[in-house]
Amino acid sequence: MTRAEKAAQFRKLAAQRILIKDGPYGTAIQNYALDEAGYSNGRSFNHDQKGNNDILNVTRPEIIGEICQRYIDAGADLLATNTFNANAISQADYGAESMVREINLAAARIIRERVDAAATPDRPLFVAGALGPTNKTLSVSPDVNNPGHRDVSFDYVRDVYREQIEALLEGGSTSSWSRRSSIRSTPRRRWWLPMRLARHGARSSRSWSPVP
Repeated sequence: MTRAEKAAQFRKLAAQRILIKDGPYGTAIQNYALDEAGYSNGRSFNHDQKGNNDILNVTRPEIIGEICQRYIDAGADLLATNTFNANAISQADYGAESMVREINLAAARIIRERVDAAATPDRPLFVAGALGPTNKTLSVSPDVNNPGHRDVSFDYVRDVYREQIEALLEGGSTSSWSRRSSIRSTPRRRWWLPMRLARHGARSSRSWSPVP
């Protein structure tokens, strides 16, 4: 089934019934009580990787697969990748920005393998590439004395998300899931995939579901 056909199937099912998305990976990973050695798992890094949940797609794929399987067994229709911080901006905190493509490819393949093994004609499942907000902002200056200052440019953030999305799609994602208003640009390349954006604020919560 092509990505366009999978997107059409997703929209058709969503029009018929409520589709259930899986739960968070962060809290599920906490249950494993990993120390730094548990995160790096014998791989050499220049920075301490404890807390870098996204690196586990590469160093501990069995953990991510186990979590995904539990969500499948619980009845989830939409299985997201463990890639909330798998972008160059966020991974720079761990010195792993050069591994973004590797992390996202591995993440999508882990979920794709579990989904393909569990899906049936009567129970189609979908893989969503998860995108997080990064730790930078384009709308507010980090310097109160210089309101026009930005730590990153619009074009750079666009390219950061493009790198992540392309790897997720190559790895097997058929849709993209973005939390908060983190993506404000449209990459020049177009993909046939459903995208859902959810923004959460202190006073209200809004969701948008644009058709790409």
